[in-house]
Amino acid sequence: MTKKEEVVILVDEQDNQIGLMPKMEAHKKAVLHRAFSVFIFNDRDELLLQQRAAHKYHSPNLWTNTCCSHQREGETNLEAGKRRLQEEMGMTCDLTEKFHFIYKAPFDNGLTEHELDHVLVGYSSENPIINKEEVANFKWMSINSIKNDIFENPNHYTEWFKILFKEYLKQLNLE
Repeated sequence: MTKKEEVVILVDEQDNQIGLMPKMEAHKKAVLHRAFSVFIFNDRDELLLQQRAAHKYHSPNLWTNTCCSHQREGETNLEAGKRRLQEEMGMTCDLTEKFHFIYKAPFDNGLTEHELDHVLVGYSSENPIINKEEVANFKWMSINSIKNDIFENPNHYTEWFKILFKEYLKQLNLE
């Protein structure tokens, strides 16, 4: 039995659903679609980062935010975030939507992320139990340490996380 390809929700710039498309096709055509990104902070105000698994079809072994993915049709942003947080990081916690924005990030392999990204934030001081199919490793880092490391080692991070992190700092006046 073959695995059914994931579909993404196509949206306009106001986040109104305008259709569905297989995920790979949307990334090949750079079509705007709905997505979410989760930031989990601990009681020391450190952000939980994940290192993507080595076999990922894009951005393997790079560091990124706690988790991210695409909503399923009929799923709220918070439901999607909680589902993926559990699937990738083995964690459960309350999430709050902070903001959303549109970005576009092309990759060397010809694919492009063009997403209306809903940024979700939660708090937990538990270490994750990572899904090795999705995640190679994790670490907790302070905002300033991340800022400095992205400046010094930009190639260690996913393209979308660099965009997302900058937008997070701007939205929360932490630049």
